[in-house]
Amino acid sequence: MAGTPPPPGGFAIPRLPSPSGSRARHSINNSFSFGPQSLVDSLAAANTSGASNNRQSYLDPSRSILQTSPLRSSPRLPRRTKTTANRHPLANDTTDVFQDDGDDEDDEEGHEWGIVDRMRLWRHDALMQHLYDSAAFWGDKIVSWTNDPNDAFWLAQTYFLKHEYSRAERLLTRPFPTTPPRTGPLASVAKGTFQPPFAPANVKGKGREMPPPANGGFPDVDELAPGVQRLPMGPGEMIDVAIQYEDGVSRLVDMSVACRYLAAQCQMRQGKWSDALEMLGESNPFRNSGKGGPDAPNMDGGIKIEASMCNLRGLLMLKLNRGDQAKNCFMEALALDVKCYEAFEQLVDGEMMTPEEEWEFVQNLAYREQTPADAEFMKLMYLSRLRKYKHTEDQAVIRRKLVDEYGLGDNPDVLYSFADALYTQLRWADCYAVTSRILSLVSIHKATIPLHVACMYHIKHLNSKLFLFAHDLVEKEPESATSWFAVGMWYMCVEKFPEARTYFSKTSLMDPRFAPAWIAFAHAFSMEGEHDHAVTAYSTCARLYTGSHLPLMFVGMEHMILSNLKLAEEALLAAHHMCDSDPLLYNERGVMAFMNEDYDSAVMFFAEALEIADVEQTSQVAWIPTFINFGTALRRIGRLDDARSAYLRVLLIDYRHVAALSFVGLTEHLLGNIGEAIVRYHEALSIDPINGYVLELLELALESSADMGPFGVKGPGGPPGGEENWEQKMREHRDAKGKQVEQTAVAGDDEMSL
Repeated sequence: MAGTPPPPGGFAIPRLPSPSGSRARHSINNSFSFGPQSLVDSLAAANTSGASNNRQSYLDPSRSILQTSPLRSSPRLPRRTKTTANRHPLANDTTDVFQDDGDDEDDEEGHEWGIVDRMRLWRHDALMQHLYDSAAFWGDKIVSWTNDPNDAFWLAQTYFLKHEYSRAERLLTRPFPTTPPRTGPLASVAKGTFQPPFAPANVKGKGREMPPPANGGFPDVDELAPGVQRLPMGPGEMIDVAIQYEDGVSRLVDMSVACRYLAAQCQMRQGKWSDALEMLGESNPFRNSGKGGPDAPNMDGGIKIEASMCNLRGLLMLKLNRGDQAKNCFMEALALDVKCYEAFEQLVDGEMMTPEEEWEFVQNLAYREQTPADAEFMKLMYLSRLRKYKHTEDQAVIRRKLVDEYGLGDNPDVLYSFADALYTQLRWADCYAVTSRILSLVSIHKATIPLHVACMYHIKHLNSKLFLFAHDLVEKEPESATSWFAVGMWYMCVEKFPEARTYFSKTSLMDPRFAPAWIAFAHAFSMEGEHDHAVTAYSTCARLYTGSHLPLMFVGMEHMILSNLKLAEEALLAAHHMCDSDPLLYNERGVMAFMNEDYDSAVMFFAEALEIADVEQTSQVAWIPTFINFGTALRRIGRLDDARSAYLRVLLIDYRHVAALSFVGLTEHLLGNIGEAIVRYHEALSIDPINGYVLELLELALESSADMGPFGVKGPGGPPGGEENWEQKMREHRDAKGKQVEQTAVAGDDEMSL
């Protein structure tokens, strides 16, 4: 026990008097009001009603659910005691928020440990040691004795940790006395004799607790034991309560916002999404109540429960396919409390906002107002997690500050920011080195694993390592979506696309918000040639991830393959409106313009793509196709020297690139440099000897070199008529060659017949 540092003091639920606490008789409307607005409406009543306890804390959405406040050692006033042995902190009475000013006589007499004290100690220590069955067993006995809402709340928390969500929900929503005994514990050992709950008055100290008067709010009730009331239970329990009682009975969800939040959590875990949303309300009930909001000070330094409720409301909206409302809920949660990282994660990882929107939103959060001492650090950490398509220089400065000023150079989350930037720049090998470091520090890092797997997919010599990595993940984390995503990527490596889609489907079922699985599922259709199915899959991704331009860009690429140029242009333009800083998108728009024979626009788009890629210092190898496209577009508009420079740039990156060598030869041929063209054609054929296109070009060049060529003389003037005449001559050459082959075949048949 000594090895477990328990939190000092008990947990006190911030309680608001329920509607049953008023002198008005219960109504069915009050009994069945699961909407949170009734809690807000009763705030005014809590302030104006003559509460018997001036130390009672009413419902406050700006508080957290901390076990004890770091700003004060205990929620109860210090008591004088004559005993030398200190009372264990975990055994502190948890009914402080329900007590009056206390009993001075009891304070003077000191306090003896009772059975409830000891069991509270057992319950808390069992929770700290993850002995949830022990905590639930002893916590259940405590609630039976005390009927204390605080003890009931802790028991419900224990059930939640045991994944017994229905049991926890039942405890939070059943009738409960709102007037527990003034002081606890309710049972003690005096002179070796066990005193039952509400022992007679001749017992001294904490055992001197009497049952409530028979006519003081509990008329005509059956008693299981002295002072223990039998409340109505069952389907019509709240109706029976409304009939029998005018005061003193309510539900925990009507007494505390913390209990209401926990009950909604339980309902969500059971799949009762509509019920959970009704429990919380479809909008934040504290928004205009004067009690909550971003400007309301946090009472204890924790995370505002109002923000947690907004985050849970957003998760429920996602479950109900109401993405726009979910986005607003997460944004409100972060605005209420910047420490609510779950809401930030849903916004960023779920790609609910465009890169520019999320940058502006995260930049302008109330860091200094809510966490003045840690504002700069929190802002840097959040900004480092944003997507890297824009503000690349600012992102680099942020990462450098986190390393140099805060000493987080080996922190997995900061390293992940480096890896994400490298992956965006298509630098697979560098990204793989960083992700390997992260996974050596922590075996499982949810955000890193998709990057690690993608790098092993792109780096071909690591494909076999991906097989081993996927097996290891499945053994370690068989219930994790990322494990089966890795398995699907392995099948993509070996081009078994149906099997890959099977595992991607399993991943998306396990985690419907796992974006890499949805994109990879659509890629599998595209790589297999099922472009219509790929368009459907990408469109689903675009609906789920409304802030990401990638699904729309992929939709445009598929439509180009299907020659649906109008639809392709619309999709690419929509993607451009969402993100205007992705060089790959500019490349695809250049291809679109080229297919529409708008070569000037194609040149502009390809040049913009290469300029952005150069600024971001992305991998040069990855942009070889764009250099090829750029050179071809330049050649189409007659800028042959610039086209040759673009092709030569490719050869600086990869001197064995067959397409670049053949296009350099073609450009030289068009410029009239027949000898240089023949050299380039031979270089290309030395790498790819059976390339029919290059063989045909070489044959034309040799003919031109032999008798000054069929297309004109040597020199910079080139072939007359430009590129169009060149293509016409090529067609004539193919036709003539085909006729010659046919005549040769006929002559051979004649010889054989002779």
